Amino acid sequence: MNGQRLGTIVGLELTQRTRSVAWYVLLGVFALLLMIVTALSFVAWSSAYRPGGAIYSTIVYVTLLLVVLVSPTLSGNAINGDRDAATLAPVQITLATTAEILIGKFLAAWVAGLAFVVVSVPFLAVAILTGGGEPATIAVSLLVLTFEVGVIAAIGVALSGILSRPLFSVATTYLVVAALVIGTVIAFALVGFSIRSEATSSYRSFEFPENYSGETFPCMPGEEPSDDYPCDEDAEVRCGEWQTSTHEVPRFDHVWWLLAANPFVILADATPTQFDRNGNPNDLFGQIKFGVRAAQQPPDLDQRWDDCAPDLQSDHPTAEEVIDQSTPIWFVGMALQLLLAAGLMWWAWARTRTPAGRLPSGTRIA
Repeated sequence: MNGQRLGTIVGLELTQRTRSVAWYVLLGVFALLLMIVTALSFVAWSSAYRPGGAIYSTIVYVTLLLVVLVSPTLSGNAINGDRDAATLAPVQITLATTAEILIGKFLAAWVAGLAFVVVSVPFLAVAILTGGGEPATIAVSLLVLTFEVGVIAAIGVALSGILSRPLFSVATTYLVVAALVIGTVIAFALVGFSIRSEATSSYRSFEFPENYSGETFPCMPGEEPSDDYPCDEDAEVRCGEWQTSTHEVPRFDHVWWLLAANPFVILADATPTQFDRNGNPNDLFGQIKFGVRAAQQPPDLDQRWDDCAPDLQSDHPTAEEVIDQSTPIWFVGMALQLLLAAGLMWWAWARTRTPAGRLPSGTRIA
């Protein structure tokens, strides 16, 4: 691997992109969308506790969403587009190896994707100045965002080397990215609802006495009337019989791992969570993380509601406690994405290397 040849390939790729007026128009549209999102975020989160964190996380997520929508177009025709334009073969006959060509185009696509992240920096700075997150939250979220841009760029470049038609490779890149972003959620929901267990619900309420007039509330068992609680001690309240029913509940705790490779889940799960005084997350990172971590908890298959002992049912774990007691999955998702990107890049290398013993019908080589 030669650094000079690699730098030359990256420079050529970036020069071709920056010469296009459409590139700057795209960056301008991207900035306009982020401006609108930032303004709406200030309005939407104005009444939230520490709104800066919620605004910051919203801008980061919208940036990731827009990069997901744009990046496949920038990287999905990196190799087969040059082959169609008859500019790939002149590069292949130089000292540049197939690996250097692939990695150079990947790095150029990654840098091009990071340009959109750079456009979002002023808007992120505005959110940070309004109290948008702790330093650890900001640093980790930007690192994960950079990682996800690189993964999408690698998938696009690899598919452009595997498939011979630029339009088909761009469409396939969108399908792969959609499978990670939307397909994982659909699979999680469908499989989770398909796996069900029978749960029992038991309910007991108190019964009013027959001589109850309704003027004062009767005293509960063991209670005595007072100034703060003027109940009727002559009216005896009894606990009724238990009413039992059964129903089926989905078992998302068996399929939560399907969300591991989702870029938005990885971003939320890896970013340190900030909580309010009640243990609730105060940004989108924490809310999505809580939803994924809560899915890991098995459902209560023996549910009981007892009006005669309401204090015994008020102890529910907070979001902070649920997150602390659950298992992080971001490193598993990153590993799966790296394996996918590396496998596709190896396949692209095998399809692009020269001399080629076999080429698809109609492939242009010069």
